[in-house]
Amino acid sequence: MEGLVRGIRSCQETLRVAILKHPRYRRNIFSRFGRVTSSLPVREKGLENLKVADVLMTKGEDKIGTWLWCRTTDSVYDAVENMAKNNIGSLVVLKPGEQELVAGIITERADYMRKIIAQGRSSKYTRVGEIMTDENKLVTVTSDTSILQAMQLMTDHHIRHVPVIDGKIVGMVSIVDVVRAVVEQQGGELKRLNEFIKGEYY
Repeated sequence: MEGLVRGIRSCQETLRVAILKHPRYRRNIFSRFGRVTSSLPVREKGLENLKVADVLMTKGEDKIGTWLWCRTTDSVYDAVENMAKNNIGSLVVLKPGEQELVAGIITERADYMRKIIAQGRSSKYTRVGEIMTDENKLVTVTSDTSILQAMQLMTDHHIRHVPVIDGKIVGMVSIVDVVRAVVEQQGGELKRLNEFIKGEYY
C-alpha cells in the first residue's frame, strides 16, 4: 500500500515530464513574444484537490443510511447479518440514545473473526460493545479530508474502512473507494495529456 501511495504521488510528475519532452509541446509552449502560454485546461479537480466528499457523492445517497451503523447493545449476530446483507465489511457503532454519538467500529476481520470465531464465542449472545474497536482507537476523516490523506491514514493504521464524521456520521469510505477514485482521476489526467499530444489542445 505504501508503494501505491508513493506511485500515485509521482505519477502526475512523471506524466508532465514526458509531455514536456514531446515536440508538439515544445513548439507551442512559448509564444513568439517569449511568454509561456497556458498549459492543459483544468477539467477535473486534480488528485491533490480530490476530497472525501467527492467520493461520497459518487457512491450516491443510497450508500449513506442507517445500515452504516449499529448500537453497542445490538448482538454481534445482527451486526454481521447487516454487513452481509449490504456487502460491507464494517459498521460504525453508536452509543445508546438519540444523539448518535460514536462509540467505536466493528469490522468482520479485526473484531468478528478474531474475537468471536477464533475464540469460539456465540455471536447471538455477545453484544457489539463487548468486541468493538473503541472510539479512542477509531481513525476517522471528515468530508473535507483529501483522498491522499485518507489513503495515507489507512496505510499507516493498516485499516480498510474509515468513517466520515462531520459532527455526526455522514458516510464510510473504504480503501476500494479511495483506490477507485485515484485510478479514475489519474486516468482522466492521462487522457488529457494524450489529447494534448495528439493536438486537441492549442
